[in-house]
Amino acid sequence: MKVIKKVSELRKIAFKHLINKDEIGLVPTMGALHEGHVSLISKSVKNDDVTIVSIFVNPAQFAPGEDYLKYPRPLEKDLSICRKNHVDYVFVPSAAEMFPDGHKTFVEVKSLQDILCGAFRKNHFRGVATVVAKLFNISFACRAYLGMKDFQQLRIIEKMSKELNFRTKITPCPIVREKNGLALSSRNSYLTAEEKKSAAQIYQALKKAKEEFKTKSASAVLKNVRDKIASIAASKIDYAEILDYSSLLPVSENAKKAAIVVAVWIGNTRLIDNAVLSK
Repeated sequence: MKVIKKVSELRKIAFKHLINKDEIGLVPTMGALHEGHVSLISKSVKNDDVTIVSIFVNPAQFAPGEDYLKYPRPLEKDLSICRKNHVDYVFVPSAAEMFPDGHKTFVEVKSLQDILCGAFRKNHFRGVATVVAKLFNISFACRAYLGMKDFQQLRIIEKMSKELNFRTKITPCPIVREKNGLALSSRNSYLTAEEKKSAAQIYQALKKAKEEFKTKSASAVLKNVRDKIASIAASKIDYAEILDYSSLLPVSENAKKAAIVVAVWIGNTRLIDNAVLSK
């Protein structure tokens, strides 16, 4: 496994693999790797000739006052996980390497970036889309592996990749959860033991929604979910919505397939989760 810090070096190596007709898989991360990331890495190692993991805590997707400075950065542990799971290259650029002085170019996916998390985190998805676009260009990836926990992010990157004609195809991967149902996230480390118990109830509400959606209207299901989450200790809802699975537009009352997406504060930690609904 080779650790690379420079854009120019990764481009040179990736281009050689491209010329050799090697298929390149990319797993873009912000580090603090957990079993959810490992599941993405495993899929790339299985499907591709070469696997690249990027580890970059992206300042462009954090608003002032968010947790950029305290975001966990256990690099040596992350590198050990990558090595153990047969990653070929780990890309760990600095902020200055990805955003040199004078950087003024950003990628935006209008409409999709302005709802849900985008309504609460100004310029968040602009930062995400810009860095992912740069990673696609740098790595020459055939496939990028993204978890479905960040459902809005997944849809934004899919749309960006298609509309900007990237060669990179998006491979969505299922959410990996703790035994109590809590979706794995690097931010779970912020939770106290008691808060973790509270956070696990978010998934219980989503599971119930999956059952209720088979027989009830979308509005009735959504009301029950909101009521359940609002009753969780130390919780505050940023949003809870049932939307079209693909477009994230509002669904009809009798939609056959949808996604329920939520963002909930448990204490001082903001958690997102979702579930696919079908009749």
